[in-house]
Amino acid sequence: MTLRYLMTFLENVLKQYPKGKIVVVLDNAKIHHAKLIQPFLNRVKDRLELMFLPPYSPEMNLIEGLWGWLKASVINNVFYKSLPQVRTAIQKFISNINKVPTQTIDRLCVRL
Repeated sequence: MTLRYLMTFLENVLKQYPKGKIVVVLDNAKIHHAKLIQPFLNRVKDRLELMFLPPYSPEMNLIEGLWGWLKASVINNVFYKSLPQVRTAIQKFISNINKVPTQTIDRLCVRL
């Protein structure tokens, strides 16, 4: 992800949710801590807060669980003859998990 993509994403989040405080949880990628983003964050600090996961904590980063699930379901021990076949298999996986979001929540989210 580039700094521009991150900025565009955060600006779009603010537009999509025009009222209230927004907290965005991020991992510790260098781009998320870039000095160039600080002026923007200072301008929107009353509306937007960045919260960082602890370093080296993939178990807290839900996307890591999704990547593992996708790899186990689609990629592992399968040979695809072309990139479009891989893309189709991934799209099918995503379509299937989107049909039953509670399954995704049960699989990826920690119950307290």
